[in-house]
Amino acid sequence: MTNRTEGDRKRRQELADAAAGLPPRLLPWARDGKTCYLSTDGGPNSVLSRLADEMEAVQLGIGANVLESAHKVLSDPKSPHSEVRYTALRLSECLQDALRVAESRGDRIPEPDDEEPEDGPTLRAEAFG
Repeated sequence: MTNRTEGDRKRRQELADAAAGLPPRLLPWARDGKTCYLSTDGGPNSVLSRLADEMEAVQLGIGANVLESAHKVLSDPKSPHSEVRYTALRLSECLQDALRVAESRGDRIPEPDDEEPEDGPTLRAEAFG
């Protein structure tokens, strides 16, 4: 029996996913400071993919709430240093979560077809008044 390392297992799963045409999905959480990926042949409808979608929504909702609270603390010039520091720490955590969500969602945007023009749509001069 061969002992496989975690790297070996990851490479084998990446090869299987590539063969199926599904890249691993960046998950909205980390474990021991390391990013987590989901490899599944269930695609976006798998149980874990839906759980990740729900977690992303929760993280973004928390970020919106923290931002609202931060506005109150930061708009008061008499806010204690400890409150401002706590607010900055929470904002930093929420920004990290939001950036991970953005990266994960960006990775899942399909590549554009080569048939579309790269310059994008054009407007006639009349559209600019």
